[in-house]
Amino acid sequence: YAQTATGHCRAVSLAEPHLPFRPALHARRFSFDSYNENRNNNDYNNHHNNNSKKGAHGPLTGLRVLDMTRVLAGPSCTQVLGDMGAEIIKVERPEVGDDTRSFAPPYLPKNDQGELSDVSAYFAGCNRNKSSLTLDYSKPAGQAVLRRLLKSSDIFVENFKCGTLEKYGMGYEHLKQDFPKLVYCSITGFGHSGPYKSRPGYDALLQAMGGFMSITGEPTGEPMKIGISVVDLLAGLHGVIGILAALRHATETGQGQHVDISMLDVSTAMLANQGYNYLATGKLPERLGNQHPNIVPYQVMPASDGYFMLSVGNDATFVRFVEVAVRADPAAGAEQLLEDPRFKTGPMRVENRELVTDTCNAITRSRSVTWWLEELEKVSVGCSPILNLEQVFDDPHVKARNMLLEMEMPGKVDKTFKTIASPFKFSNTPVSYRQAPPGLGEHSESILKAAGYSEAQVEELRSTGVV
Repeated sequence: YAQTATGHCRAVSLAEPHLPFRPALHARRFSFDSYNENRNNNDYNNHHNNNSKKGAHGPLTGLRVLDMTRVLAGPSCTQVLGDMGAEIIKVERPEVGDDTRSFAPPYLPKNDQGELSDVSAYFAGCNRNKSSLTLDYSKPAGQAVLRRLLKSSDIFVENFKCGTLEKYGMGYEHLKQDFPKLVYCSITGFGHSGPYKSRPGYDALLQAMGGFMSITGEPTGEPMKIGISVVDLLAGLHGVIGILAALRHATETGQGQHVDISMLDVSTAMLANQGYNYLATGKLPERLGNQHPNIVPYQVMPASDGYFMLSVGNDATFVRFVEVAVRADPAAGAEQLLEDPRFKTGPMRVENRELVTDTCNAITRSRSVTWWLEELEKVSVGCSPILNLEQVFDDPHVKARNMLLEMEMPGKVDKTFKTIASPFKFSNTPVSYRQAPPGLGEHSESILKAAGYSEAQVEELRSTGVV
């Protein structure tokens, strides 16, 4: 698939009165091929052909998303949809835009002379394959624009605090009668029900409230959050999953629905074995630093010149680890561990965690990180180096999997900029990188005109501050 994008406008043809150009999700099974064959809207067909030439060939090609999200959870969701071929119209506040436009420094480098662009790396990282429309949705004229765009949209995604869009007649209950096939996805901190529904949601708060911080960090240290915005990203992915499931239902029945994603729900569900362990025993899990609550040794190990990660997932793997340990330090008598009941089985190693950890650490300190990685890999014992980000992006496997992406942004940067590629690898419908992160309102005029607004009407919307 393409490794560069031109950043050209991909305007959506929304011209009235040809409203049925939005994919009609029939009562049983929908076919994009048969639908496109019957289209009479020349503007749409020309645009569709242009998109195909630009490489829009992913599994979601032909779908259209109206995106009213900002920051990370929502934009990460819609970027995944865009990478898979969906057309994304990103609605932003006039003059301000997505909050992450100002989450800087760092900014993208403008050229090789050290000058910086005005594009934040944060915004650029989660807003490719989108067109930007500035719109004041608080004004009736702005709401009218949204409703016109919804006539040609399959999916609506928003991450406003619960109740915000309802004030402007844009909540799901307001829209479902006029747009019965619409998949409406809300990604919020606490969902659209429950006592906390009106609270704002931030990743760090949800890591705290969702239990993550209580089980992360050193045993004697303070509760610790994870080093990335993991709840935002997991909520975005759950949004994608929910949207695709709802689209499947709409394809079969013609019936859209509200997909209500709560970051607290997501973080609770992601507690996985830690949550399962607590519910089974009633015992609160303790912070274990880099150790695993159910497996030992499964942790950071010290070497003579640094640290590495060791994953001994079962008893057979522990036997192989001991075989390597014997070679590492013959005088340590590691072979005797296989006869010691405190080491022989997984449950006993967990019960004797401190002893097992101290014993194994004393052995691993005898050799270098490289020695351990090479010898453990020979006998299929899970292990890995602990890489910094420079090492991650320089890793030959990461490069071979095309996870480092370079894109063009004409008018903003004089050269390509680097970002992280999509992890999805499809054999028949690969993802594509068709459009660089947009400038604020870069496509407002073309989107509005494609929606049927005249030059004079667009100018009126501008003069009244609607766009």
